[in-house]
Amino acid sequence: MPHVEVRDDVRQIDRVPKGTDLLVAGFPCQDLSQVGRARGIAGDKSGIVDHVFRILQARRTQWVLLENVPFMLQLHKGAAMKHITGKLERLGYSWAYRTVDTRSFGLPQRRERVFLLASLDHVPWNRLFQTNANLVPQVDITPPCGFYWTEGNRGIGWAANAIPTLKGGSAWGIPSAPAIWLPDHSFVTPDIRDAERLQGFKADWTKPAESVSRPGHRWRLVGNAVTCKVSEWVGSTLLIPDKQPPELEELRPSASWPAAAAGENGQRYRVLDATKFPVAKTSVSIESFLRYEPRFLSHRAASGFLSRLEVSGLRYPPAFAKALRSHIRKFK
Repeated sequence: MPHVEVRDDVRQIDRVPKGTDLLVAGFPCQDLSQVGRARGIAGDKSGIVDHVFRILQARRTQWVLLENVPFMLQLHKGAAMKHITGKLERLGYSWAYRTVDTRSFGLPQRRERVFLLASLDHVPWNRLFQTNANLVPQVDITPPCGFYWTEGNRGIGWAANAIPTLKGGSAWGIPSAPAIWLPDHSFVTPDIRDAERLQGFKADWTKPAESVSRPGHRWRLVGNAVTCKVSEWVGSTLLIPDKQPPELEELRPSASWPAAAAGENGQRYRVLDATKFPVAKTSVSIESFLRYEPRFLSHRAASGFLSRLEVSGLRYPPAFAKALRSHIRKFK
């Protein structure tokens, strides 16, 4: 879109152009992520969302779409969502949000994100919950199975027959690929091109970035992206006419924030029977999905993960630790 003006800092934007129907913002998650700094919505990173409300104050758009990690529904008793919905309501918006899992769209990546849709004149929950699938992902921890090799202290990030969320960073502060425990009991990490495909992009979509940054930066671009098929689905909800509303249940002011909710004028509601899977596309196993040769998890990475795991108190299948020790001996 060469005709679209690009600004590199949202703080430089005073208002949206006249005639703008939709404002979309995926604001930084570092202060809201489970493995991030957990400073909350007041943090200097995630708090940048307040510029959205400043821009809307100058000129409102009919629709607003926000995206971030689901941990913000729990962190500090959901203070982030309370802040965001309160700001929107004071600007005259009604709102609804839904937690959506990328596996719903046939991609073997366990990736949950919260999408909040707000409108001045329409009923957003009549759009966001028109489709619902009863998809039940595999949960047993047997290979193939993805996990975070950079973790091992507080969690593992299991993803049965998939990989856990591709992230722009890690517990080590660097972007890195999750690991996969394969049926032959080897441990590998996917190629960046398969990571791009797991987000719905074509292979080598981020390769042009190597001309302006180091190759490892591509992992950050992939991890910070919204899965293409999820974006398409969210966009399609804007084209759906207002239909039969979903069943709602009023939430007490002290209630925790559920995976799906709606609200207006100071009232908030749980959306009943809403799943994290708006559709149910046929999926393949993570092993079958990989098109490019993966790398074996290095001796250093595997050893470090195992040492953290063994003193953590976390639960894991004995076969997993046995296979990991064998992998370490093989690459010693």
